[in-house]
Amino acid sequence: MTNETINAAAAGTWRLGDLTVNRLGYGAMRLMHKADGSASDRDQVVAVLRRAVELGVNHIDTAAFYFSDLRSANELINTALRPYPEDLVITTKVGPGRDPSGAWLPPARPEQLRGQVEENLRQLGRDHLDVVNLRIGEALDRGQGSLAESFGALAELREAGLIRHLGISNVGAEHLAEAREIAPVVCVQNQYGVSVRREDDELLRLCGELGIAFVPFFSVFSGTLSPSGTEEIETIAKAHDASPAQVRLAWTLQRGPHVLAIPGTGDPRHLEENVAAAGLRLSEAELAALDSIR
Repeated sequence: MTNETINAAAAGTWRLGDLTVNRLGYGAMRLMHKADGSASDRDQVVAVLRRAVELGVNHIDTAAFYFSDLRSANELINTALRPYPEDLVITTKVGPGRDPSGAWLPPARPEQLRGQVEENLRQLGRDHLDVVNLRIGEALDRGQGSLAESFGALAELREAGLIRHLGISNVGAEHLAEAREIAPVVCVQNQYGVSVRREDDELLRLCGELGIAFVPFFSVFSGTLSPSGTEEIETIAKAHDASPAQVRLAWTLQRGPHVLAIPGTGDPRHLEENVAAAGLRLSEAELAALDSIR
């Protein structure tokens, strides 16, 4: 497929509360490092952020704990995009935290969440945050127990005007039900892809019924494919003159009109490729073949 004239709007839109976003967005986690682990080129990643907005991306996912010795995702977003476009929605996450050395800290207690929210505000140069996700557990461990106290603390910050909308991350259906008893939930952000966390098919469906966005992270590079699964994706990619990554993104977006994609990259070419996937449409037969991959 060609990348020319492709815009993130080609995937359609969804509403996060009263905020409308193009379903193909951008994840900021990869701004700090190149694929080989070396430090990113600052000028290049600033240019990538600006180019993403030029290509119609108006939903950027970030976090204050996205930083390295040399780079901070929030600071890069601030530098590249302020003054922010009126339609740009920035989503961030709280709960996890890291000390200045980069070491992970214990999950924030409810009374510490205001500090994390205010740190995101400071770094981004905002007086409010569009969407804040409460992240629980680790990427491969959903965590245990109630999120009520922490989500309730964020609901108070929403009432105070520091946060516009709330979401939850790395959760199950039981967490969603609990959170919705406290305050409106506009999105659920979980690891999910063709070959990973397919047990969340039901949660994805439930979110659609409730009008809640389902936002997979690591949808391109997650899970382990069998040789036959790899071959299936490559065959479909070849049929569309597309890359396997574009096929994965197209599959993600076609899981439902409420599903958003937030692929991240610091490479201008990969950015164009990711955004071009917004216009890739897979056939019912191709979707069925991908659905069978585990």
